[in-house]
Amino acid sequence: MSHNRSDWEANILGPTTQRSNERKPEFVTESDLKIQTLYTPEDSPDFKYHDNLGYPGEYPFTRGVQPNMYRGRLWTMRQYSGYASAAETNQRFRYLLDEGQTGLSVAFDLPTQNGFDSDHDLAKGEIGKVGVPIDTLDDMETLFNGIPLDKVTTSMTINATASILLAMYLSVAKKQQIPLQSVGGTLQNDILKEYIARGTYIYPPTPSLRLITDVFEYCSKNVPQWNTISISGYHMREAGANAIQELAFTFTNAIAYIEAALDAGLQIDSFAPRLSFFFVAHNNLFEEVAKYRAARRIWAKIMKKRFHAKNPRSMMLRFHTQTAGVTLTAQQPDNNVVRTTIQALAGILGGTQSLHVNSKDEALALPSEESVLLSLRTQQILAHESGIADTVDPLAGSYYVESLTDELESAAESLIEEVLSSGGALQGLEDGLQVMAINESAWIHQKSVETGDKIVVGVNKFQSDSAQIGNLLKIDPEEQVTQIAKLQRIKKERNNTRVQSVLKQLHEVASGETNTVPTLIACAESYASLGEMCDVLREVFGEQQQYSFF
Repeated sequence: MSHNRSDWEANILGPTTQRSNERKPEFVTESDLKIQTLYTPEDSPDFKYHDNLGYPGEYPFTRGVQPNMYRGRLWTMRQYSGYASAAETNQRFRYLLDEGQTGLSVAFDLPTQNGFDSDHDLAKGEIGKVGVPIDTLDDMETLFNGIPLDKVTTSMTINATASILLAMYLSVAKKQQIPLQSVGGTLQNDILKEYIARGTYIYPPTPSLRLITDVFEYCSKNVPQWNTISISGYHMREAGANAIQELAFTFTNAIAYIEAALDAGLQIDSFAPRLSFFFVAHNNLFEEVAKYRAARRIWAKIMKKRFHAKNPRSMMLRFHTQTAGVTLTAQQPDNNVVRTTIQALAGILGGTQSLHVNSKDEALALPSEESVLLSLRTQQILAHESGIADTVDPLAGSYYVESLTDELESAAESLIEEVLSSGGALQGLEDGLQVMAINESAWIHQKSVETGDKIVVGVNKFQSDSAQIGNLLKIDPEEQVTQIAKLQRIKKERNNTRVQSVLKQLHEVASGETNTVPTLIACAESYASLGEMCDVLREVFGEQQQYSFF
């Protein structure tokens, strides 16, 4: 029997590997962290339980933000939905709620994301294609018809036009006679990652940050249950970032938002408890679990040591998880069910607060009703049949997981310091630091797939002809005609004198320093359109040109 690792490697492992080579010359994670053959206590010689882990619900929250986690309440099951029209999407919402979904998540179409009404020339061909079109309060009322906003929480994936969509949502709540104090949900509202990785931005960074901090301030006073931002690593990872970059660039963006809020005169503990995050669940199960655990520890330290937060809730990293869209394949689409199940498992084992599981047909089209139900059932089976929700942080103490958590934490903190020492997230954006790092990571991944070093089942290995998926969701072109006609009718029938008055008021408020949210609500309630409000803000703030780095 070997009494230490070196004896085991020499006497047991060595002869085995000499007789038959290992499958690869080197084993690494998605982030290129080297994976050893075996992990033992020697890999964490400085491990201190109370400093590194502690107990769930206590600083540094490595093991979870709630003391009993899913034993008390399961994660919120959200299936991201939106297509065709507000009426069609409302039907999908009702269907999913009837099938056991516990929260709503809204996808908006590209014209809505970019601040254009459906009758704008640039909206042609895009209305309702990748999400629901929202032109006026009438659309928002239709979207949530029959859905009481004090009974469900809603996540809205919207950024440049986030404060306008929030204004419309709160206007619907008021029409339902629901106190704003009872309204809960999350606004993505993360513009910095749009400049870095996604592209749906309108205004330059400084006025964009002003709109975000206006939401922080307004909601901290009036909508206390609302998560005012979901700082997103998801889209940077989808663009090619690795797990280390996902953490580091997300947290440097978060630091920029906090600094902007503090510069605007807000107190850290007045808004920090309602900050939330959005991470991807990728393929490498153990790296992803370790990533979430490291993320909680990093965030707790940032809030306590950098920003001197006093409220423990300010130090709790609460996050939504979505399985990795970039891993879905059009080839052998049934394989995507297996991929997303593993990814969902990682999110749950890592302690997520809410989860979306992508559908198997999303590499081909928007998900059908059948495939989105299968994705919801995936969550429900994991929740109720697998046993993984029955104890807190079940992988804690694994020599591998703890070592990987420490490695990811250290690597991410080093990259965070690199960005901050170069001037922070905004300066990095100007210099192309994040964009070029993500591009290089994406290139390395693509090269490894093309050479076959990284196997993608059904794509570069184990290819076979597979039956095509039937019943792909198709958007009826008539939906676009109907949407434009409805918008033009509303613009004709509303009180246009009132609309011009509130739009003028918005111009004045945006030109000064007054919080913009109350005026945006007034605009929404007068049925001013999203495009009209954005045009006013474009006139005041200007438009941001595309960043380009090579």
